[in-house]
Amino acid sequence: MENLLKRITINPEIAHGKPTIRNTRYAVSFILEYLAGGDTIEDIIREFKDLEKEDILACLAYAAQTVNLKDFKISAA
Repeated sequence: MENLLKRITINPEIAHGKPTIRNTRYAVSFILEYLAGGDTIEDIIREFKDLEKEDILACLAYAAQTVNLKDFKISAA
């Protein structure tokens, strides 16, 4: 998982300092929203030709690490 996480970068000059994929403007949250909406890894790669499967897996790994580090709660609707 560490190799995957190396693909996630945080740069204050890109995407307002949000975590992105390999210093591009593809924010991790952007990719996670596509996945949550039902798109597959293959769908995303087809749509964004400069992304690789490992980039999408890195977003998932980053999300998993983030949830484990925070006191994460979902508010009731």
